[in-house]
Amino acid sequence: MGNLLCLVQVDQSTVAIKETFGKFDEILDPGCHFLPWFLGSQLAGHLSLRVQQLDVRCETKTKDNVFVNVVASIQYRALADKASDAFYKLSNTRSQIQAYVFDVIRASVPKLNLDDVFEQKNEIAKAVEDELGKAMSAYGYEIVQTLIVDIEPDEHVKRAMNEINAAARMRLAANEKAEAEKILQIKRAEGEAESKYLSGLGIARQRQAIVDGLRDSVLGFSENVPGTSAKDVMDMVLVTQYFDTMKEIGASSKSSAVFIPHGPGAIRDVATQIRDGLLQASAHQ
Repeated sequence: MGNLLCLVQVDQSTVAIKETFGKFDEILDPGCHFLPWFLGSQLAGHLSLRVQQLDVRCETKTKDNVFVNVVASIQYRALADKASDAFYKLSNTRSQIQAYVFDVIRASVPKLNLDDVFEQKNEIAKAVEDELGKAMSAYGYEIVQTLIVDIEPDEHVKRAMNEINAAARMRLAANEKAEAEKILQIKRAEGEAESKYLSGLGIARQRQAIVDGLRDSVLGFSENVPGTSAKDVMDMVLVTQYFDTMKEIGASSKSSAVFIPHGPGAIRDVATQIRDGLLQASAHQ
């Protein structure tokens, strides 16, 4: 019905290309337009002004000879004031944009090592955008934005990178564990040294207390029992301790057979040995 009335409708965010007898005439904006087809006017086609997106996957090699797939996302749109150039000058817009992307990526990535490619992906995207912007503006297109959305090394390279990262983390963990063990051993040695020091002090105080007690006992007994000498009292105390020791050895459930000399002479020898030992201990204090 519209063709019979010579009326055409152009949708929003779209322009139409009007030709007269096959020659470009004008750009029709969104809305309703009179198109006298009987005078040779016709629509050559429509051109969308919306932002379009093209994802380009490009395989290339880095400076350290690692093959990677770089995925670039190109957002572009046709310019309304250059709609005729966008419509007539390019036969396949997406293929031509892809060719420019390939050219820039394959010129930029081989100059960088693999790690630098990941770090400088924004610079690569900027280089692609600048080159595309200059090239496509002559054809009536604007490059809105260029993004490097993915960098995929070869699967073997990815596995090797993960193994290197895992090995580095394991080495760090081993160092931390060794350092912790070292600290524990130092603290344990310090604790043992302190324990032995305190144990030595306790033994020294115990021996001093025994000596002091024996001295007080001998002096008190000599004063209270006339006619006894200090040596007699000391012998009696040592013999008493000797029998107490024998009793404790026999009463212990873990004790085994103990063979010791027994008799009056043996007791005298034991007393002499104990007395000499105490006197030597006192002399060294």
